[in-house]
Amino acid sequence: MLHAVLLAIAADGLLALMDAIVKTMTVRYSTFQIAFLRFGFGFAWASLLLVCFRPGLPSRETIVFNTTRSVLAVITATSFFYALSQLPLADAVALAFLSPMFTALFGALFLGERIDARIVTALMAGFAGLVLIAGGRVGSGTYSYGAVYGAIACVISAITYALTLVLLRARAQRDSFLIIVWFQNVGPALMLAPAAALAWTAMNARDLAIFILVGFLGVAGHLLLASAFSRAEAARLAPIHYITLAWGVVFGYLFFAELPGLTTLAGAGLIVLGTIATHRPKSEAPATEADRRPV
Repeated sequence: MLHAVLLAIAADGLLALMDAIVKTMTVRYSTFQIAFLRFGFGFAWASLLLVCFRPGLPSRETIVFNTTRSVLAVITATSFFYALSQLPLADAVALAFLSPMFTALFGALFLGERIDARIVTALMAGFAGLVLIAGGRVGSGTYSYGAVYGAIACVISAITYALTLVLLRARAQRDSFLIIVWFQNVGPALMLAPAAALAWTAMNARDLAIFILVGFLGVAGHLLLASAFSRAEAARLAPIHYITLAWGVVFGYLFFAELPGLTTLAGAGLIVLGTIATHRPKSEAPATEADRRPV
């Protein structure tokens, strides 16, 4: 269990670091170019892993399924990366925690799970957290009106990421995780290429190296998460994921000298409480899958 906890903490740290680095790039490059480079270099790293470990050829069903997930991955990444260009890092990370509540809701709608008072309460808590984080600061001296669009983009990202998790549950026991990660990168890279070409900005060698690192962090973070979840039950690891909030605060301060205000902390607290409520296992039912960080 300790090994699994350490892996989960390291994975969330790598993914939070990736988000912080991406945020530094938003002032020079378009959202489509950033997302394309993240997935393009992620594809290169994932392909290297396939060559090394040779998990076998995917089936036709696997290709169709993961292509569908790729479309959702494109929406998730582009909306979240846009949000990073409009919001402080800690705020964007906190709003990303809306995804597990939507996961519980979609699980009830699409997988036949029962909608109960916990899901309704959690969604209300998440909405209240959203209002606290973004609503009270819009138009202030340090929070532009673009924050409204950033907050909306975060909600869209949380919804589409929740849908990818619901779809993943149907295939997680059938496909190799290396295959899933490979498709998760190659599909979005191909779909984003035309939009990235239209909005392309020339890069210097330093920025190119940074995007290579971003691709590596994305693949490495999700491989560490997979390793952690293979060693311990998802429900037991769920509380560990909330350390992402701490990672967001740390990297927000180190990279951008941002410190979260009381409203951000209060809003994040409401979102986390709602997440815990929807993912607390009942005594008569198996634990639900824990929340994971949007790619």
